Amino acid sequence: MFIFNSSIGKKFIQAVSGAFLVIFLLLHATINFFSVIDSFTGGYGQVAADDVLFSSGDGLFKLGCDFMSTPFIDIMVPILALGFFVHIAYGCWLTARNLSARGGFKRYEVASKAAADSWSAKNMFILGIVILGFLCFHLTHFWAKMQLPEMFGIGEFENNPYLLLNFTFGAWWRLVLYLLWFAAIWLHLNHGIWSMFQTVGWDGSTWFKRLKVIGTIVSTIIFLAFAATAVNAFLQANDLLCCCCCCGK
Repeated sequence: MFIFNSSIGKKFIQAVSGAFLVIFLLLHATINFFSVIDSFTGGYGQVAADDVLFSSGDGLFKLGCDFMSTPFIDIMVPILALGFFVHIAYGCWLTARNLSARGGFKRYEVASKAAADSWSAKNMFILGIVILGFLCFHLTHFWAKMQLPEMFGIGEFENNPYLLLNFTFGAWWRLVLYLLWFAAIWLHLNHGIWSMFQTVGWDGSTWFKRLKVIGTIVSTIIFLAFAATAVNAFLQANDLLCCCCCCGK
């Protein structure tokens, strides 16, 4: 088939799989940001004694985590994993093809209107490897403590996601590592989002600048939501949030 045999077809698959991941990141960032809202509404750390989903005694972030435990999400997890695998596999294939064809580490072979001096555009593969490597570290903190025990009965289930937030981001060095990871995601998305639209044909002179702005806005929203979640959890874990509020007065 053309879509599997041609370089344009493979880039189209790369773009579509990337679009799916952007949607997931937006959902994930939104649910995580619920914990920040909880801090200002008094709901941070509120988890009902029962194990019932969507209990009235749960904080907003806990309710969001309950949504991630629904059957619909259980079905989407393997689809997400497949999309992520496809995105990585085709990214590696495209990079290896360019290395072989051009004799050096350069961007995707397709001609692009991207700024030649864009660091993220030139280093999408490196950013992808950094993101993938830290993702494995991230999964041990949350997915392995919540979805893995629920779906496969492996490990001990943690019903209080606020405890996981506090443990993960409570140490300053883990907070710094996560913020660096979020910055890598921002750089990857900042180029990847508008490049995705360009791949599917939205590359007219009028839309080119608009798509770059849209890419920056979306990637920045995702970055800020994740970063705010991490910093807020650090303040909560170290009992610094009340001190900050008092200083603000």
